[in-house]
Amino acid sequence: MNPVVPETPFDSAAFLTSLTTRPGVYKMFDAGGDILYIGKAKNLKNRLASYFKAQAASPKQQVMVGKIAQIEVTVTRSESEALLLECQQIKRHKPRYNICLRDDKSFPYIYVSTDHAFPRITFYRGAKNKPGKFFGPYPSANAARECLKLLQKLFPVRQCTDAFYHNRSRPCLQYQIKRCTGPCVGLVSPADYGVDVADTVLFLAGKGEVLIGQLIQKMEQASERLEFERAAQYRDQIGKLRTVLEKNFIPGETGDVDIIGCAVALNLACIHVFFVRNGQHLGNQAYYPSLPGPQSPATVLQAFIAQHYLDKAIPHELIVSHELEEAPLLAEVLSHQAKHAVAIAQRVRGERQKWLQLAVTNAENSLAAKLADKQGLHGRFLSLQQALGLKEMPGRLECFDISHTQGQQTVASCVVFDRDGPVKSAYRRFNIEGVAGGDDCAAINQAVSRRFKRMQQGGHPVPDILFIDGGKGQVHAAQKALADLRINNVMIVGVAKGPSRKPGMEKIILAHQQQALDITPGTSGLLLIQHIRDEAHRFAITGHRQRRGKTKKQSVLEGIAGLGPKRRQCLLKQFGGLQGVVVAGVDALADIDGISPQLAQRIYQHFHPQDGY
Repeated sequence: MNPVVPETPFDSAAFLTSLTTRPGVYKMFDAGGDILYIGKAKNLKNRLASYFKAQAASPKQQVMVGKIAQIEVTVTRSESEALLLECQQIKRHKPRYNICLRDDKSFPYIYVSTDHAFPRITFYRGAKNKPGKFFGPYPSANAARECLKLLQKLFPVRQCTDAFYHNRSRPCLQYQIKRCTGPCVGLVSPADYGVDVADTVLFLAGKGEVLIGQLIQKMEQASERLEFERAAQYRDQIGKLRTVLEKNFIPGETGDVDIIGCAVALNLACIHVFFVRNGQHLGNQAYYPSLPGPQSPATVLQAFIAQHYLDKAIPHELIVSHELEEAPLLAEVLSHQAKHAVAIAQRVRGERQKWLQLAVTNAENSLAAKLADKQGLHGRFLSLQQALGLKEMPGRLECFDISHTQGQQTVASCVVFDRDGPVKSAYRRFNIEGVAGGDDCAAINQAVSRRFKRMQQGGHPVPDILFIDGGKGQVHAAQKALADLRINNVMIVGVAKGPSRKPGMEKIILAHQQQALDITPGTSGLLLIQHIRDEAHRFAITGHRQRRGKTKKQSVLEGIAGLGPKRRQCLLKQFGGLQGVVVAGVDALADIDGISPQLAQRIYQHFHPQDGY
């Protein structure tokens, strides 16, 4: 039932006067009685007072605070209890301004019905209140079923339902292809079948090496008894097991660990989790929590962990890609929930660091795919047309950006999008020369001029919109470049960072207009602009780093005219390295075969310009 909402504006001063300083949970309601936000606090009075300090509030908080009609608080005995209650309430109500985890399914397990004369192995999801053994959890139903397929190839244990099992009069196809020993029609004794079940349980428990040792012993015993066919079966089983263990085994891991990577872009987030149980990688899963606005990866991770593990099996350790502000509190709450110690680690080394980086890479790739599919490019182009007031939907977009380090090795990038997405074959980079270091306007002018000169020569189609990563100065520089080339049929749009320099708060500047264009944050048209701008930024930075790295690796001798690779190699050998060449005189240089007196003078002058000729 929604609380009664007063008609008068919310009086924060009166509310804070009587508010307790104890820990607890607070709910913010709007005028319609809907929950805006749910939060927890160690000190309720101090936390809620921070929302009403205009200087301290973020733009998102200011908008949210303006909608508050009522605040309801629940006092708890501790901050950890408040965290639990907050997570439960967020999962239940999913408020607009909270980070909310959408996927709330329980994890699947592999279940072995050990109370049966001929136990069955099967997929299971739900409460673990049945007699038998449970292995997992697995990150997804697909991962659990893939494991069942693998088990069927390794161990001939039945996976059929009890109804199917009890109504057989002859063995099914699984027996024919040697993936079951036919217990349904008495083709195997309970003792022999029990050995296969025990091997399966040993494998699922992560004791693959112990199982291999036992199979090796059985193989040798069979060989000594001259049962070579049986020994060959054990040999083949050992080979398959080793292949599986090499694929899924994580060196150095013996327990239960979740490795969590997070990526955030354009108000979207992806969290990728690798599940490790008993030292084996069981699979991975991507999650896409809904964000109320721009959030840091650490904030998203913290909210995800609190909600995700609230009612699920918790491993002994979580390895996360970003440092969490409330990691000790989270670890305390999770330990209480799991009834065993839970550690949260961020700084890891060796194999763990490799797996953590892999989790981050998967999160970034999944997020990139999500961005591409979020609303469909057609819808984004349509939204862009409406936002910019165009008569027709644009078909080709180009965006320029500049990257440099203190004005050195300046690189301009040009990326191209059409209605099918990025056209990477049309991407171009320009090494900027002859402009003052750090003069982005001059760099934009040069890059746009070079790009559109090639267009006039038939190099590429004319874009409908030219985006420039920058403000009015960069837009005017691009305008001048096109005007000099007498090109007047291209719309120029500047994408400048807003006052807070946060994603989603950009200023969109149209050429020939004095004021920035007002585009509603979060619209698909603005997402398209942000996407192409970020792609241009990435492409520019990559090119700049490559150019900078090439400059560092380049020998100083390469800048001397007439000194080719063979002569450079000869010089370095004769003088024992570059230092010997630097201190050598003109006569010593000229004594080297292939080095003329004139070339020797140029080499000497290159290292001693102050001496003159």
